[in-house]
Amino acid sequence: MDRSYSRSRRLAPVVAVAAAAALTLAGCSSSSGGKEAEESAQGASAGKADTPRMKVALVTHQSPGDTFWDIVRKGAEAAAAKDNVELIYSADPNAGTQANLVQNAIDQKVDGIAITLAKPDALKDVVAKAKAANIPVVGLNSGVSEWQKLGLMEFFGQDETVAGEALGKRLNEAGAKKAVCVIQEQGNIGLTQRCDGVKKTFEGTTETLNVNGTDMPSVKSTITAKLKQESDLDYVVTLGAPFALTAAQSVEETGSKAKVATFDLNKQLTGAINEGSIEFAVDQQPYLQGYLAIDSLWLYKNNGNYMGGGEQPVLTGPAFVDKTNVETIDKYAAKGTR
Repeated sequence: MDRSYSRSRRLAPVVAVAAAAALTLAGCSSSSGGKEAEESAQGASAGKADTPRMKVALVTHQSPGDTFWDIVRKGAEAAAAKDNVELIYSADPNAGTQANLVQNAIDQKVDGIAITLAKPDALKDVVAKAKAANIPVVGLNSGVSEWQKLGLMEFFGQDETVAGEALGKRLNEAGAKKAVCVIQEQGNIGLTQRCDGVKKTFEGTTETLNVNGTDMPSVKSTITAKLKQESDLDYVVTLGAPFALTAAQSVEETGSKAKVATFDLNKQLTGAINEGSIEFAVDQQPYLQGYLAIDSLWLYKNNGNYMGGGEQPVLTGPAFVDKTNVETIDKYAAKGTR
């Protein structure tokens, strides 16, 4: 396989999202937190590739209990099952540990690596090592502004600044005047970009509230205290589904007039939108991110393809989910794929 990192410049600069076919969710994966263990593939789809077996690592910054990454992983497993790929999944929210996990993948001589770039500076050196070992690396979810600087081959996700700007405009349409943007992981570039995007377009005032996303009781108490302190808040904007659900509890318990909006979905959140405790969510389609990241590495090895021509990211969002369309999304969220 030719693993050259030279960029193809022949494709148009605007990249559309490819539609992923429905697949049986099966494949090989491993546990998170760095202790990797294969799981046997079961129920692979009838269209499974007959190409030689590949080994691909997916290394994310998943925090324990964050259901968003379960959806990313399901998409990756679906692509792995279809493409005859042995998928090794590992994750850690600590950037240094995440870099070590990437090094573990290099040491295993994998055929490709997919990574998230929540803290890109910490991964710069290990990405260079992967390239030196002729292992193609693609990015997903976090790092849309940094993937080319680090020399990644492709990127799959949403532009977080654009997503934040879209949410800010939505707050204007709702007549909001004061909002708080809750960041659950300080230093995560994507989360910062979301709140910055909200501030850029929202015509009211916006504050940033930092919480410890790995300690949900602490998240709840911090948001509750903020609601009690500032009774004139119109919106609490969270950056993940579990934090939105927690914020909704705080709103109910304090009797605040504030409404809750969020980024990202899970099956509990779509129910909350339907019930009215959450106003809307910005969906970036994490299943699609995981699926396309793994599928792209298979395509590169077997057909030399670059999605986006190596020049533009493949955007999977943003799109709004609210009461007008949540019923359509809910049936997929119930399966854990939206």
